[in-house]
Amino acid sequence: MGFLSKIWKRKKYQENVADDWENIVYDRDTVNFGEEEQRSRYITNCLEQINEAGRELNLLTGEYSLVTSYLTDMEEIEALPKEEREVLNGIAERFVRQEEERARYRGKKNRMTDADYYRLRKQEDELQEGIAKLRECETYGTKVKQDLQRLDRERHAYEFRRQELDAIINNMRGMIMIFLTAFIICIVMLLVLQFGFEMNTKAGYLIAVAAVAVAITVVWVKYTDGDNELHRVEMAVNKLILLQNKVKIRYVNNKNLTDYLYIKYSTDSAATLERLWKQYQEEKEERREYAETESKREYYRKQLLSRISNYRVTSPERWLGHPEALLDKREMVEMRHELILRRQALRKQMDYNNDVAEKARKEIRDVADKYPAHAAEIQEIVRRYKGEDSDY
Repeated sequence: MGFLSKIWKRKKYQENVADDWENIVYDRDTVNFGEEEQRSRYITNCLEQINEAGRELNLLTGEYSLVTSYLTDMEEIEALPKEEREVLNGIAERFVRQEEERARYRGKKNRMTDADYYRLRKQEDELQEGIAKLRECETYGTKVKQDLQRLDRERHAYEFRRQELDAIINNMRGMIMIFLTAFIICIVMLLVLQFGFEMNTKAGYLIAVAAVAVAITVVWVKYTDGDNELHRVEMAVNKLILLQNKVKIRYVNNKNLTDYLYIKYSTDSAATLERLWKQYQEEKEERREYAETESKREYYRKQLLSRISNYRVTSPERWLGHPEALLDKREMVEMRHELILRRQALRKQMDYNNDVAEKARKEIRDVADKYPAHAAEIQEIVRRYKGEDSDY
């Protein structure tokens, strides 16, 4: 219970503080009206309150009159004859429809940027041709690149075979030297056997000559075949290099042309440019429809304004912002309710400021009545203050 009591007291205290902030308090006990400075400051403070309240009243009165005129306009609209109201509602309905179309376009997502739209509009006549040319360049570039890769693989294969053939030829040369060296050694040994040991080495000579002849013949045939194949491989490599150079020239020229087209059309691929072209065509149609909608909207807007201006309506332009209220009674009721609440709030503010000003005037009169010796001086202060500010 003690906790709840504290909460209740705190709430009451906050409400009292809030009420105290709104109330103007006059405390004469702390003022010595015998001193001119304190007396003048107190009266001037009251006059400043009157002045502040007057400024607020001027602003509030204008707004109050405006809100009242809105309510009067609503009554005038609702009091129109049936035929007049039907004509007015017909114009309002068409205006609302154009407003909805306009809002639908403005609320659309993924629209093209103005920069892309106007850039493509400048190139509209050549864009389709540019897309076809760019796609052709990209396709040709892909094929040329594949040809270069195939030629490069073939050249590397021939280079590898040439290295193998070089090794085979060098090996054949070495084998010939080995066979010749062995043949010479055999002949020397046979000569030693023949003349040193008087042996019959005729068969040995025949075997040595036959063996070296067969070996050298086999090696020479392989050497010749390798050399001939090496010659063919070198010719093939040279042809591949020449062909690669031709293809490289085509590849570089095509790549440069493709890069130029990318720069010209501010894109990174034919697919991207084609997608933008499709978006542009859709955007162009929508912008045309939007321009027509804007034209119709402006036409019905002028018609609606002209029609409402024929009646005793002080603010015809305001209905342009609330055309739905002309068609839907619920909207009209909500508008009236809002305006009534606004007028009540303004009335409350005006009453408060009138009360503040009246209390301040009464306070000045009471001070003058209570201190008659200073009444003339107080009247002079009021007169001077009125001269400085024309709100009174």
